[in-house]
Amino acid sequence: MQHEYSHKFPAVRGMQAGRPCYIAMCPMRLIPKLFVFDEDVVPPELRAQRRLNESRVPDIAQYLIENPSSYTLSAITASIDGHVTFEPLADTGPAINLGMLSIAMETQILVNDGQHRRAAIEQAVKEAHELGHDNIPVLFFVDDGLSRSQQMFADLNKHAVRPSDSLSTLYDQRDGGSALARYVYDSVPCFTTLTDLESNSLSKRSSKLFTLSSIKQASRTLLGKAAKDKISKEEMEVAAEYWDAVCSNMRDWQAAMERTISTSELRAQCVHAHGIGLASLGAAGSDLIRQYPHTWKSKLSGLREVDWSRSNMKLWRGRAMDNHGKLSKTRNNTVLTANVIRKALGVTLGAEEQRIEDQLNS
Repeated sequence: MQHEYSHKFPAVRGMQAGRPCYIAMCPMRLIPKLFVFDEDVVPPELRAQRRLNESRVPDIAQYLIENPSSYTLSAITASIDGHVTFEPLADTGPAINLGMLSIAMETQILVNDGQHRRAAIEQAVKEAHELGHDNIPVLFFVDDGLSRSQQMFADLNKHAVRPSDSLSTLYDQRDGGSALARYVYDSVPCFTTLTDLESNSLSKRSSKLFTLSSIKQASRTLLGKAAKDKISKEEMEVAAEYWDAVCSNMRDWQAAMERTISTSELRAQCVHAHGIGLASLGAAGSDLIRQYPHTWKSKLSGLREVDWSRSNMKLWRGRAMDNHGKLSKTRNNTVLTANVIRKALGVTLGAEEQRIEDQLNS
């Protein structure tokens, strides 16, 4: 049956699991018209994909708008429920799988993977029309019904693993906090030696003491920066100088660098060998530099007087640890742990920090 109106795309034909599939480069301006997203009218058991997370869409759209010459979008996977024809360029040889894919305009195309990209593209093209001329690869499967589409969604997402925040920090060239973390890591020998660049948490037997993600978070806190704030080279230098001075006053960290004490032993025994310790040092350091802009470095010698031992329940219970001795990293825990450091460094508590301190003491 010949269809009068159809979408036509240069495509490559292939086979997966005995079924034909096609990959085509589609102009982004066509994406909203081409793909149906049915979440508003169809319940989950009759859908072929998850409900759209509206909060993710503006971030992806803004990413496209702000990086028109350097963005990257992976392929969308979709199921075609309708008439499809493929006209190969040749009857024999390699070109038999190169040709023109025609999809009837009345055909329903459901997104199996990439619904957030689809929604973001629609939003971005409205604001930046030139993006509509760019292309995104689309992998088309001919639909065998809802159950097959649902299985495709499950299979596509079953083995997907989001990269750790540490690994994203290592590779992300656009994020200011990631650039800060990499600069601090490269500039501070203690961190260069003792930081895991790939994991968000350390195993008991890890030879490392820090994660790159915890350095990023603690350094942003130190500089008073929110997630998307710009960070200057001068600010990065201040952060590196601060952490290097901290390392010089942390005898246990020095011992770990020199391999005279194991990192696993430090994690078992000391508060400072965990994310709560680094976060609290960042928070206290922010106040220290603000209150003592010219003498803050000499004040850090006070770190040598802090009893970091987890066995000191009288000091750390309710601060870095709960009543059972388990470390906790809530906002209040970080403030209360940082208050111990502030006191050791001669830093005056702010109104909010004092309120939380009074709440603990009462």
